[in-house]
Amino acid sequence: MNRIALVVMVATALQARAELVADVRAHGAQGEFDKAVSVILAYEKTQGQTPESILALSWLGRTALAQKRYDQAAGFATETYKKAQIELKKRSLDREPSLPLALGASLEVQAQVLAAKSQRTEAVLLLETELKKYTNTSIHARIRKNINLLSLEGKRAPKLEGATLLTGKPAVIFFWAHWCPDCRAEVPDLVRLKKEFSGKGLAFIGPTQKYGYIGSEDNVKPVVELAHIEMIRRDFYSELIPSPALVSEHNFLTYGVSTTPTIALVDQRGTVRLYHPGAMKYEELRAAIESVVGKP
Repeated sequence: MNRIALVVMVATALQARAELVADVRAHGAQGEFDKAVSVILAYEKTQGQTPESILALSWLGRTALAQKRYDQAAGFATETYKKAQIELKKRSLDREPSLPLALGASLEVQAQVLAAKSQRTEAVLLLETELKKYTNTSIHARIRKNINLLSLEGKRAPKLEGATLLTGKPAVIFFWAHWCPDCRAEVPDLVRLKKEFSGKGLAFIGPTQKYGYIGSEDNVKPVVELAHIEMIRRDFYSELIPSPALVSEHNFLTYGVSTTPTIALVDQRGTVRLYHPGAMKYEELRAAIESVVGKP
């Protein structure tokens, strides 16, 4: 095979993989799960099982869960997990991005289905078992996040490396990333809340971490990324987060932060009252804060 033919073949395969996930998600959103499965089977007939076909299957689990089709969601998630385990006998988990996404989603869906069926203890046990298997992989934080979603609220807040949660002082912990537009979009509401509840002693803590890249530049030196983080903090977060930025990968692992922003609310006794991966509306977060400290 000449070089041009090889390039064309690779490009065609990549396009087919991208279209696969898009088509499966579209059918799933319409509740057309049989059609979605047919799309995956047709793809695997010509391409074989790939991380992308497993990822496409994982989307059916997530979609069925969102539609509260719990038995279907569990079935798709279990099948995704089985296929991922077969693939992992051939290669490491983090060799490319699709398989970790698929495996992480399968565990997330299985746990959330159990929780929806009032089997929260079993869900946490499942996740804790898998956490031990994948401690040194990219899905560690995602598994920890789901454990926290099911169990962290009502428990004592984990310690923060580089910061102290003061006894008797409530705190909003805002996990952010230097590349995250949703984090920046959250800042005006957080600054507004900080001003409104300043008389209640509400503290705001803003942990972040290094990611090893800046924009499209990969494998940047830590000292370069730290300087960039501080620049972003100064330009976008200075009203909310004092200098210097609190940078710690340990904090993200401890709190299971695989989504930014993630917001945690800790009361005066050091108990987690809210754990929320993703952005929050002003009214929603304000109500949660009022339930802890009262009206400003």
